[in-house]
Amino acid sequence: MTTRSPFSFQRRRVCQSLALLATGGASALHAQGAWPQKPIRLVVPFAPGGSSEVVARSVAGELTKQLGQSVFVENKPGGAGVIAMQEVAKAGADGYTLILGHVGTLAVNPYMLPSQPYDVNKDFIPVTLLAKVPNVLVVHPDVPAKTFKEFIAYAKANPGKVNYSSAGNGSSGHLSMEYLKLTAGFFMTHIPYRGSGPQMTDLLAGRVQVAMNGLPSVSAFIKSGKLRALAVGSAQCIAALPDVPTIAESGYKGFETSQWYGLLAPAGTPAPVVKRLQEESLKALRTGPVTERFAHDSAVGVGDTPEQFAAFITAQQKVWKDIVAKAGIKPD
Repeated sequence: MTTRSPFSFQRRRVCQSLALLATGGASALHAQGAWPQKPIRLVVPFAPGGSSEVVARSVAGELTKQLGQSVFVENKPGGAGVIAMQEVAKAGADGYTLILGHVGTLAVNPYMLPSQPYDVNKDFIPVTLLAKVPNVLVVHPDVPAKTFKEFIAYAKANPGKVNYSSAGNGSSGHLSMEYLKLTAGFFMTHIPYRGSGPQMTDLLAGRVQVAMNGLPSVSAFIKSGKLRALAVGSAQCIAALPDVPTIAESGYKGFETSQWYGLLAPAGTPAPVVKRLQEESLKALRTGPVTERFAHDSAVGVGDTPEQFAAFITAQQKVWKDIVAKAGIKPD
């Protein structure tokens, strides 16, 4: 697989936008009528039930109000996100098909998968980073560890006997746990599932013992006592779990991992549409319903520019390329 210069990503996007405008993209868009004139499909490359669902549906609901057209979420799981990404890459570049990008699909798959039917740095235009969601290390109550340090000691004393679940190979939960295993120096068996819903079913039943999930998908189970939160992956403690320490302050300085989600469009989407999408997304992130839901789940809304999101993706690719190599993460 050919590795592209991390600086080519942002440059290519800017050049495409300038070329589009130079060839009359804006005029053509105006001639066709103001965008949007029909419903917009937001594809989520995961099964319902996870943090991606919370972010996508919260923002889509506000965009529907603001744009005057339905922005509907379509879950299309499978293939570590490749199925959904491939479909959107081939969709019309008209602003009516979008995808929710994620650390796995944008920063990990390029290095985990031997080949992909698209290029994340070529076939998509970053619109905006929507949100960052803290990861939480949770265990089933049967696990004999009440604190994060006790859990690490237990896992080290029982190599291979502890199973951790994730929403699938290349998912944020998978990557975060492999990152922790490398950092803390212990071994657990990975059990990948097809989405957060099936994963949670087995975790709650005790068929697997531990997971590193986004807070939205586990908060209710933590409150009910069905899962025990031991640590958070964010840089700072979170208000929703004031008594749960960060991994960094528990002896692993500098450790930080979170789930992040951003909006992307197929390459060639008119620059005015990309600009409007970014502006409307930022507006949606500032509305009461979204800020309240995000605050409930300790998610942090962002809403940055396409150029800033592109730079963020480049930085994340550098981080996870190294982890994928060291952990030997392979596709299913």
